[in-house]
Amino acid sequence: MKTNRPTDPILTVENLSKSYSGSTDPGALVLSSVNLSIAKSEFVSIIGPSGCGKTTLMKICAGLLSKSGGTVSFAGKAGTPPPSKMGVVFQSAALLPWRTVLANIMLPATIQHADMDKARQRARELLDMLNLKNIESKYPWELSGGMQQRVSIARSLVLEPEVLFMDEPFGALDAMTREKLNLDLQDIHTRTGATIMFVTHNISEAVFLSDRIVAMAARPGRIADIIDVDLGRPRTQDSYVDEDFREIETRVRNSFDRAAALA
Repeated sequence: MKTNRPTDPILTVENLSKSYSGSTDPGALVLSSVNLSIAKSEFVSIIGPSGCGKTTLMKICAGLLSKSGGTVSFAGKAGTPPPSKMGVVFQSAALLPWRTVLANIMLPATIQHADMDKARQRARELLDMLNLKNIESKYPWELSGGMQQRVSIARSLVLEPEVLFMDEPFGALDAMTREKLNLDLQDIHTRTGATIMFVTHNISEAVFLSDRIVAMAARPGRIADIIDVDLGRPRTQDSYVDEDFREIETRVRNSFDRAAALA
């Protein structure tokens, strides 16, 4: 049985708060007293109503947004993960249209002045892993939305990060493409062992992918519940109709509904 407090966390937030600078409006408090620890190689999803601070929490943990109070620690040291040890994937693939697929994937290596030969080899391994063979010379506009998002995921993994932050990466995709990418992401998580913080509105997706699910309430944003997902891996499309899966999905939905009611 997993616990809500890992004994050796890789990422920890304590008493985290965020408010709009200079505002005296109580409604401007985006996050209040958030405490969360994530273990190495754990997959944790963050769900909750719109405006509850899911993305804000993720961005603070990734060092993309400043906090107003509290602490963030990575690998036992105060501070967020350094750029070389993390990857970020947003809802939009945000690929550079003038760069080929391979050049887009290698962009972090270029920025970080990494070993380019090693990065090129890793990029091609990721293309293979994500079923994107023979497209490395194509440009983003030649790809479907699902393929673009796979390239975005490959880009986030090219430097073999320890932590991957994902903000509703499949939210704009159709249901069939989304389910396929969930399978791909599960496979990536298994192969790489990366720690993943995953923001989503989709409860079934959260149950399918996660080791734990954090349900947040809004106004101000805070953790309402943390649910362990005690399901075996690998999970398949048949998992969605499994009795244990549906039981956990119901528990999460009830927590989600309670969190929404607190908004």
